[in-house]
Amino acid sequence: MQKLSPDNAVAQVPTHVAIIMDGNGRWAKARGLPRVAGHQRGAESVRKTVKACRELGIGYLTLYAFSSENWKRPAEEVGDLMQLLRVYLRKELNELHANNVRVQFIGDRARLAKDITELIEHAEGKTRANTGLCLIIAVNYGGQAEIVNACRRIAIMVKEGDLGLDEISEETVAANMETAGLPDPDLLIRTSGEQRLSNFLLWQSAYSELVFMDILWPDFSKKSLLEAIEEYQRRDRRYGATSG
Repeated sequence: MQKLSPDNAVAQVPTHVAIIMDGNGRWAKARGLPRVAGHQRGAESVRKTVKACRELGIGYLTLYAFSSENWKRPAEEVGDLMQLLRVYLRKELNELHANNVRVQFIGDRARLAKDITELIEHAEGKTRANTGLCLIIAVNYGGQAEIVNACRRIAIMVKEGDLGLDEISEETVAANMETAGLPDPDLLIRTSGEQRLSNFLLWQSAYSELVFMDILWPDFSKKSLLEAIEEYQRRDRRYGATSG
């Protein structure tokens, strides 16, 4: 395998990378800073990672920005995270659009403030025709809830006679997920050293390669991404079959 480097990326990069961006709070605590400082620094890592994915030719990047469980955090921290989302969308959208990035969101928008949903809709509309990197941002997202909602939609189709029980397949479920039409992640990265999915893309990550990194998200760089891709390339992806 040819070694990846910032200036020498090989063609065998994953089509879809998903990242659980963990460690902002610990990064701030280690420096005697408020948690919001970690989140602010983490936003810079988002910017760098989006740029790195574009440069490497990765087609899809999904970022776990705010889970449905994150509402349990202190109200002040939740407010800081929502404000960072506002700032990111206002500050970065024009550059994302200029770089042909298509922006999509997954997650329940019902609980989000009206101005945030308007910013989300504006970002999706403005970039809808772009053909470069697809940036998927998960906000108020939970994998279990997504599966439940897909089941509800399928049940309605069965009840109304539009779908037979024997017609339900894995493809039917996938078509009713929020990620319908998107490829499943090839590589799922979690920073901070924690080794769990935390309710992120549970259906979609069935055959993803999982890479857990000890680095905290604010310190994540293009070099970190390249290291994760190198690990991904060492894996033997068999999808349940035996190796040849």
